[in-house]
Amino acid sequence: MRLNISIIAISFVATSAFAGHEAREAAKEYIPLKDGGTLYIFQDGKMAKEDRFGRAGYLKMTDVLETSDGKKIPVTSNEVARLEWLLRKGHSNK
Repeated sequence: MRLNISIIAISFVATSAFAGHEAREAAKEYIPLKDGGTLYIFQDGKMAKEDRFGRAGYLKMTDVLETSDGKKIPVTSNEVARLEWLLRKGHSNK
């Protein structure tokens, strides 16, 4: 029983180190998308998209993204470099 509790506690602590943590901390809001990705909306209102594999994706101003609950969100900006930096932050081999 104690071993199970220890394993659960260690797993909980380790999950915060996964990619995307810094991006979620920096975003005002993050929205799950129908395609398995995530839309990040930052404090300044600009947005970026992470694909289902955890990579920053390019957004076109003509795109309309569909959320996992079926809502449509028009793209207003493309902060791909900002999101890429946040996704990589703290995960370098140096």
